[in-house]
Amino acid sequence: MVNRAYGQFCGFSRALEVVGERWALLIIRDLLVQPKRFTDLRRGLPGIPTNILTARLKELEAAGIVERRVLPRPDGSVVYELTKYGAELDEVVDAIGRWGAKSLDSPRPGEVVTVDALATAMRTTFHPKAARGFHGTFELRMGEIVINMRVDGARLAVAPGALPEADLVIETGPAIKAVMMGVMSPAGAIASGSVKIAGDQQLFERFAAIFHIDM
Repeated sequence: MVNRAYGQFCGFSRALEVVGERWALLIIRDLLVQPKRFTDLRRGLPGIPTNILTARLKELEAAGIVERRVLPRPDGSVVYELTKYGAELDEVVDAIGRWGAKSLDSPRPGEVVTVDALATAMRTTFHPKAARGFHGTFELRMGEIVINMRVDGARLAVAPGALPEADLVIETGPAIKAVMMGVMSPAGAIASGSVKIAGDQQLFERFAAIFHIDM
């Protein structure tokens, strides 16, 4: 293995030695959503070469961040999941995501949105104070990508997939970012056709208040 040490007795440099390699934090991001098989990780990171994914998983296992678990029969598949130590990166990943969201504009050629990326985006833009006293469910659809959010006051649970009987279903594309930034009003997004909803429009306005990007 290549020596990646920075030669500094510093927690920050030690962290970079462990998770600073390309793709490492994206693997951790996806595992924060839920445990995954190797094929699930490969599918969710379409640009990663198989050998690099294998190498990163071995490195993260060696560092005590990721571990393997065999699912009960009849499945019997091997899944990768974060250890308790690895799960402590939750706030770190969210903070980096919030910071990075400020530089997002239009998608670059070839860039895609994945389920785990969208789930992480909703976690990082969640504002507990704005959700205080609110209890509701949302389903967010961006083309074939579908996730759901359960808001229980200051607590948020995000998961892949549809949510039957969600209080509000939102169908949209990149325009949702303008709503979450406050550049476009929820009513204006609906009127323009860039967002379609199934449910009460007031819930969409509450959604925009709870999930928003600070610039």
